[in-house]
Amino acid sequence: MRGHIILSHGSDSGPDATKVSALAALAERLGWSTVRPDYREADRLGYAGSIAPRLATLGEALAAAPVPPVLVGSSMGAFVSGLASLDAPVAGLFLLALPTRIPGYPRAFAAREGVPSFLVHGYADDVCPLDDALAFASGRRMPALLVDDDHRLGATLGDIEAEFGRFLERLA
Repeated sequence: MRGHIILSHGSDSGPDATKVSALAALAERLGWSTVRPDYREADRLGYAGSIAPRLATLGEALAAAPVPPVLVGSSMGAFVSGLASLDAPVAGLFLLALPTRIPGYPRAFAAREGVPSFLVHGYADDVCPLDDALAFASGRRMPALLVDDDHRLGATLGDIEAEFGRFLERLA
């Protein structure tokens, strides 16, 4: 095993969602172990209400990880991955369609500094403002892949997989 990865899906999605499933399959082919927590029950509490239970579920997965894991998250999954990285050692952060604020939640997005990180965001994302995600990445000098895609990032999955593979190779 090259390492361990926890992949967190977005709201209105599930652990078998297209992006996290594709990235998990790629990671496993490269020799990484993966887990995809199920946040669907928490998501019934609304966006702001889902954060605390999502963090609790992710915290359990972090505690069970055999080594400090790479956290991968899409949208709300990216938001909680960053917050979780503040409380537990992680090997990396791969963030997709990053919201920097969740309406009704008092805390802005934050992530552990000094951790290898990467941002993927679509120019046509109408859910999570591109400028906000880029401002966060810029402030951290975080590498980013900007794609001609919307919030779901479905049209550029091949590009995202290629970048994720390179990210994992750099960590290995």
